[in-house]
Amino acid sequence: MTEHSEARENVGAWMEKYQAAWTSNRPEDIRALFTPEARYETRPNDPNPWLGHDGIVEGWLEARDEPANWTFTWELLGTDADTAFVQGVTTYLGDRPTYDNLWVIRLNGDGRASSFTEWFMERT
Repeated sequence: MTEHSEARENVGAWMEKYQAAWTSNRPEDIRALFTPEARYETRPNDPNPWLGHDGIVEGWLEARDEPANWTFTWELLGTDADTAFVQGVTTYLGDRPTYDNLWVIRLNGDGRASSFTEWFMERT
C-alpha cells in the first residue's frame, strides 16, 4: 500500500467515526475522534475554539444536531501525510438550509485528529 492510499484510508475511517459520533452525540464517541489536546475550530481563526476533549465535547453537544434531522455527503479533495481536505454537503430536513462544507483535518499517527477547522456556507 502506498503512503497516499494509506492516508486516504485513514481519512475515510476517521470520517466514518465522525459521522457515527454526529449521529450518536455520545461523549465517548466524540472523544475518540480527537487527541486529548486537540483544537476544534468552527471557523478559520476561531477566537473561541473548542480545546481538548472536555471543550470539544461541550461545544459539540451545545451545537449538536439530532440524528434524524440531516444527511451528509463528502469527498476527499486531497491529503498529505497528516492533513486532509474534505468537501461536504450537509442537508438538513424540513425548513432548515443546506450547507457546503470544507474541513481541514490534521490526523496524528493513531488516527485521531489533533486539529479540525471547518468552513460552512449556506446554499442560497
